[in-house]
Amino acid sequence: MTLLKYVPAIILAYLALPAAAQNAEPPKPITVSGSVTLASDYRLRGVSQTDKEGAIQGGVTVSHESGLYVGTWASNLAGWGTFGGSNMELDLFAGFSTEVSPGVTLDAGLTWYMYPGGLSKTDFAEPFVKVSGALGPANLLVGVAYAPKQEAIGQWYNSGADYATGIPNSPGKKNDNLYVWTDGNVGIPNTPLTLKGHVGFSKGNAGLGPNGTSPAPTGEYIDWLLGADFAIPSTPLTLSAAYVDTDISARESAYLQPNFSSTKNGSSIAGSTVVFSLSAAF
Repeated sequence: MTLLKYVPAIILAYLALPAAAQNAEPPKPITVSGSVTLASDYRLRGVSQTDKEGAIQGGVTVSHESGLYVGTWASNLAGWGTFGGSNMELDLFAGFSTEVSPGVTLDAGLTWYMYPGGLSKTDFAEPFVKVSGALGPANLLVGVAYAPKQEAIGQWYNSGADYATGIPNSPGKKNDNLYVWTDGNVGIPNTPLTLKGHVGFSKGNAGLGPNGTSPAPTGEYIDWLLGADFAIPSTPLTLSAAYVDTDISARESAYLQPNFSSTKNGSSIAGSTVVFSLSAAF
């Protein structure tokens, strides 16, 4: 008789199991994520694309459970980054991400860099491969991006002075561009603070493209970043600060002036700086 009094409770618990399982939502086959950022400067591989001024940026990514994804990202531009008059960089990207071994993810895809409103021969394509994973308390990523030969990144002008003449040294020339980089971050235990770092190596043409720019304007250079992210508790907001620099010398940057300098004071747009930003993720 003592055991019988527990039978109704056992039956009710058993009947409740399917209901509990139904309340747990299954993973969605398609997810949408994105972010909006206000930054004090837009540095692409260490070089300012906004003439050392502020930027507003945002992007959206649509991912499928298979690992396929597509997305877009945009930022305002100024000075060097206008690519013949564009006020915006608009990136379209697609790729496939998958876990190749426990804790190690392989991501391969292509980015199409667009500059709406700019002159012709501005857009270019750049395939990429990234491998990421955890090493102890740190998260690490190694990436390679290779843009095959295209006119938009070709060395049409040998220097800024040549570009000022409007007469190309090598009209129609095509160049490729290689970018290799590594990123790392580590969270500080029991805090909303994450430390981060980045080192990248660029190799491309040693002059200027058809619109006075180049992904690797001095031929070869290294860029790096050291910073921190502070995730504001109970919000989707993150405050960031990062020291950004390159090994592009004053002599190299002077060779590309006026294109490779700030329109305000003539200083190099690849010099060291601290970039502050506020981001909201969704």
